[in-house]
Amino acid sequence: MHILAGEFKGRALLSPPAHSQTRPVTGLVKKSLFDMLMPVLEGARAVDLYCGTGTMGLEALSRGAAFCAFAERDRGVVDRLRRNIQACRVDDRSRVWSGDLHRRLRHWLGELDAPLDLAFVDPPYAESRQWDWRQAAERVFQPVADHLADEGLLVLRLGDRALPPEELAGLSPLRVRHYGKMTVALLGKASQGHFRDPCNTHRESTD
Repeated sequence: MHILAGEFKGRALLSPPAHSQTRPVTGLVKKSLFDMLMPVLEGARAVDLYCGTGTMGLEALSRGAAFCAFAERDRGVVDRLRRNIQACRVDDRSRVWSGDLHRRLRHWLGELDAPLDLAFVDPPYAESRQWDWRQAAERVFQPVADHLADEGLLVLRLGDRALPPEELAGLSPLRVRHYGKMTVALLGKASQGHFRDPCNTHRESTD
């Protein structure tokens, strides 16, 4: 894995250990996603939830984000995450949250002193397959939505070509793309118009 563009372009990143459930995103998907996100990256404040070794948040920092908080519960993965942050020399622009995200997310987000512009939510496929969406909304999406700026975006990655609900903690899908069996959805508040598909067809496919 490596950084694709920006200040740290070409920087190699440590991958999660083999036993981890973390699924690093492919370069093709990451490029496509960050091309879409370019208008909101400069100066953005972000969180990278279920972050693994931090590839999404570090890519955002490389491309101009001002700050990113990383949340990961696997201690072995967190060690590699910290090493990647140190390798990119962004300790002063980042924060690491280690522990049970479902129990501690609201507390963690309360530590932040400004609204979020960008939130990456990338749960392990095995976990998201079993999600009760109402419970996930309460534990994950509502806390994020409560701290999301009016023009902020939540980036959700799912497996099995799954689709998010049409409404999730006050957020709605603005764009949805499929990459093989992977789904990437951009969700935002009703006021967020820049990323909304003008044809109102959110289900795009890239195979």
